[in-house]
Amino acid sequence: MSQATSLQSGKSHRDENFPVASFLIAPRFRAPILAFYRFVRFADDIADHAGAAPEEKLRLLEEMRATLAGEAEASPEGAALRRICAERGLPRRHALDLLEAFRRDVTKSRYRDWDDLLDYCRYSAMPVGRFVLAVHGESEELWPANDALCAALQIINHLQDCARDYRELDRVYIPQDAWAAADLNVTALAAPAAGPALKGVIGGLAAKNALLLAQGRPFARGIRDGRLALEVDLIQTLAENLNTMLMRRDPLSQRVHHSKFDVARLFLARLPGFAVSRLRGAP
Repeated sequence: MSQATSLQSGKSHRDENFPVASFLIAPRFRAPILAFYRFVRFADDIADHAGAAPEEKLRLLEEMRATLAGEAEASPEGAALRRICAERGLPRRHALDLLEAFRRDVTKSRYRDWDDLLDYCRYSAMPVGRFVLAVHGESEELWPANDALCAALQIINHLQDCARDYRELDRVYIPQDAWAAADLNVTALAAPAAGPALKGVIGGLAAKNALLLAQGRPFARGIRDGRLALEVDLIQTLAENLNTMLMRRDPLSQRVHHSKFDVARLFLARLPGFAVSRLRGAP
């Protein structure tokens, strides 16, 4: 087993918080999306591995970049994505942007303020949706709404996993100015449950994140491909529900994730509203 392979988490697209290339996506589009996902999943595994040295992580991430760019053949995931991008005429820049986020995960463990966090999301989240839009031949005019939703999804993940990220990786995405305003230290994340002040910090960030979700709400209505629009609408609905949970629950001591039953329930509840929105305003 290679050093790189030993860092793999074993997670697949079925283990993610939000749908990835689900049955809603037309079969002809799934191959490039899954190749992109495998590339990103492996880069994420490298950056998040608790036992690997930073220098080794950066070396492996550089191998992935060089392979995707056509300068090397060291990364099977990079080679597979490069081939399918060439076959389909798809841009590689979105995957290259994501590698910048993973390099930051290796070298940066704190974020100054909300704008600093959003700059991280510019590389860690927004390129994912941009690539999926490119696969479907959708307009870049959708990027602002895509970017808002993708950033919101990333922030939800940060808040859900805030204690684990701190305990396992000493990585804290809750901005430093939020800690200072609450007169708290990041060591509060080591507690078994959040106290009132930390709950206020997490809830306040979730409330701020709701504004991003509001900016992303028109996204699905602007997508021409009906199946992709339905998946995006479902993701938006799941995100809004999770974000509301984060305003009320303690992610240190309470579950803030969806079960498969929750996803199905929310999907069925939202389906009539999606259908009406398409009839009224979608291209």
